[in-house]
Amino acid sequence: MRRVGYRLAVMLADLLHPDRVRIGLGIPNKEAALRAVASLLCAPEETANEEVVYEVLLERERLASTGIGSGVAIPHGRYDGVDELRAAVAVCPRGVDFDAVDSLPVTILVGIVGPRSMPQKHLAALAGVSRVLRDDQKREALFKAADDAEAYRVLVGP
Repeated sequence: MRRVGYRLAVMLADLLHPDRVRIGLGIPNKEAALRAVASLLCAPEETANEEVVYEVLLERERLASTGIGSGVAIPHGRYDGVDELRAAVAVCPRGVDFDAVDSLPVTILVGIVGPRSMPQKHLAALAGVSRVLRDDQKREALFKAADDAEAYRVLVGP
């Protein structure tokens, strides 16, 4: 099991840039949460169109909530304005009503966006992120992080 955790951390490290992790956000609602995640997904180089990324996330969210339970949501979508799969993480300690499957507020949002040409990688990333954040200790360490840099290390570390 330790090896699986290591592989998932490496996968997250490939998708996540330190500039795409933010903790302590006060987000009032689902729309604002999706906008925050879209903004992070466009960082740091800002080559992707933030408004289009938001629309991609919103369109997917209209199909069904990406709130997977335990305070976690994984808004995601496919967008050809990026060359590779990428992830962003927003931590909202007060929680956001996200229509999650367990009806609990979402406190951890992990956005994933990638080109349409990578459906298998996209699905693998969704499954991997879900597995990482199913770990109570990982979620707790994320909440205890003192700053964005420490939260990044928590996410990509073994």
